[in-house]
Amino acid sequence: MQKRKLGTSNLEVSALGLGCMGMSIAYGPPADRKDMIALIRQAVEWGVTFFDTAEIYGPYVNEELVGEALAPFKGQVVIATKFGIHMENGQQVQSSRPELIRASVEGSLKRLGVEAIDLYYQHRVDPLVPIEDVAGTVKELILAGKVKHFGMSEAGVQTIRRAHAVQPLTAVQSEYSLWWRRPEEELLPTLEELGIGFVPFSPLGKGFLTGKIDENTKFDGSDFRNIVPRFSEDARRANRSLVDLLTGIAVAKDVSPAQIALAWLLAKKPWIVPIPGTTKTDRLEENLGATWVELSQAELQKIEATAGQIQIIGERYPEALEKRTGL
Repeated sequence: MQKRKLGTSNLEVSALGLGCMGMSIAYGPPADRKDMIALIRQAVEWGVTFFDTAEIYGPYVNEELVGEALAPFKGQVVIATKFGIHMENGQQVQSSRPELIRASVEGSLKRLGVEAIDLYYQHRVDPLVPIEDVAGTVKELILAGKVKHFGMSEAGVQTIRRAHAVQPLTAVQSEYSLWWRRPEEELLPTLEELGIGFVPFSPLGKGFLTGKIDENTKFDGSDFRNIVPRFSEDARRANRSLVDLLTGIAVAKDVSPAQIALAWLLAKKPWIVPIPGTTKTDRLEENLGATWVELSQAELQKIEATAGQIQIIGERYPEALEKRTGL
């Protein structure tokens, strides 16, 4: 497995990480715990060293799963988790008050079974707490040896600059793929300027770019894609042209559309580390195979030219969820 450094930091990880959220929530019923432990450990055997979880995934059970799965590999892997969204009275609450961050880190350390969190993201920007206070709290945790690196998720560029001035950011995580390219406008240039790594989540468009989903696909009743405008039946039908583009290139190279989508991301910048998620071993193997797919300049130009002419139909989130982002 190839390695990459996140920005100008000394944090080196596998070129592809593994997003673990879907093992516990969001894409239908939780997967079998023993199977997911085996999958995570298989990922390590295949060279993955970067694993992504969060306090709110489950809630809490995803951190416990990741911690148990990676217990035999302490010191060999990098675990990223997140604070800033927690449960109160059965409801998700977004808050990054310093006292809550300090409580969250203790819970995450216990559930993950580690002495320090490798990469600690603010899950979503809290408009009620100055980002300087958040960054300052994480700085204290770094000095205390409980956190090694600071990150942010779905933050706007001005907020990133303010946080970075207090405690340098190692990575920013946001959605990025061929069907969600807004980070190219301001975020990527800002991260390159500041020397911050970029970790795209949903690099396969929540599964759509794999080519395995079309307008006839039926999702489990608990799958959150049922409420995503971009996954309406009409939107899926209209957006097939993007999958057709990937499929055409994939067939010519004897690879899969998912591998082309991931290879495109990897070709963007050497400090980009996508974290596709999966609950299936064959999909894990397929995704990791993308690190060996080389796209020529002609192929990259074709993707850019053709994708640039495709209008993607549907918003990426319902309005209430989109409001939680800092973009």
